[in-house]
Amino acid sequence: MAKRETDRIFTAKPDKVVAASKFKPLRRAVKIPVWGDLGIRIGLALFLIFIVVMIHWFDRDGLVDSVDGEVSFLDIVYFTMISITTTGFGDIAPVTDSARLIEAVIVTPIRFAVFFIFVGTAYNFIIKRSWEKWRMARIQEKLSGHVVVLGYGISGSQSVEELIERGTDARKIVVVDPSEERLTAAEKLGVNVMAADATRDETLKAVRIQEAQTVLVSAGRDDTSILIVLTVRHLAPKVPISVVVRADDNELLARQAGANNVINPVRFTGLLLAGSAKGAHIAEYLSDLASVTGRVQLVERVVKEEECGSSIAELSSGGRGLRIYRNGRAIGYWEEECQSLQPGDVIVEIVATENGTTQGDGH
Repeated sequence: MAKRETDRIFTAKPDKVVAASKFKPLRRAVKIPVWGDLGIRIGLALFLIFIVVMIHWFDRDGLVDSVDGEVSFLDIVYFTMISITTTGFGDIAPVTDSARLIEAVIVTPIRFAVFFIFVGTAYNFIIKRSWEKWRMARIQEKLSGHVVVLGYGISGSQSVEELIERGTDARKIVVVDPSEERLTAAEKLGVNVMAADATRDETLKAVRIQEAQTVLVSAGRDDTSILIVLTVRHLAPKVPISVVVRADDNELLARQAGANNVINPVRFTGLLLAGSAKGAHIAEYLSDLASVTGRVQLVERVVKEEECGSSIAELSSGGRGLRIYRNGRAIGYWEEECQSLQPGDVIVEIVATENGTTQGDGH
């Protein structure tokens, strides 16, 4: 199975959220420990101060001490600190042109660098972390009816783009992936992102998996995807799960793990290839059906009250009914049961998109 990483979370805008645990908001892990990061910042500041001390020491002849007339090494350290902090008591001052030039050209930029290091440290460790922790906790409490995408590879990214094209609010999509590079691309779409290991219970609880509308799993490896399905099904017994697997013998395992829908892109590609061999337009039409940008689109929905008792050929949407699902059984449009729709039936139909209605369905 894929190696599990520390849960991490990041956003770019206040409304681009990543859910947090109800009792303990998630932390964004960094490549080095917090105290290590702090140590590097302090070490860099001290190194810059040391450089200034050395510069002042080698150019001490250009400094004058108004107290005793002598500039010792301790005086140099003292002068450096009050110079860096812009305190400037005036007891030690540069008097030669070279000393003043050093203060203007070398010490002043270092002074600004040290200042920004400390300001950045205060912001990162105090203000930013506290604000993000509070904001993520508030958002997590309201997260429900969302789509959780576990894995943002080729299939995951395509599914997110298609969901947004079909009208799903990007703020209602949560993408979980261990790669920050891939999540950066997802973040540009306006979705919520979390850098974490989707096989862990803590990660799925953090995105409130039990409150999700549906879960899409595409981890890139069949074994990891199936493990994710098992974990999701354990935490959310009633949430619909769709998973991508690439090996035929893993399709049954994915269903046994709890997946409601199992998609095999290799098999689908084979179907398109075979269709293209039998007809020049079959593959084109199948692709058209699968995408919202085409002229026709496959839609799955529950039968409307006014459609009950009618035939599948007489849908109020104006679409072409293909099949219904009744009590877990698939029934084709040619079968007798489709001549009288019943409450609770799930209809799969072809409807014209805006492109199709404006141009006419020429397929």
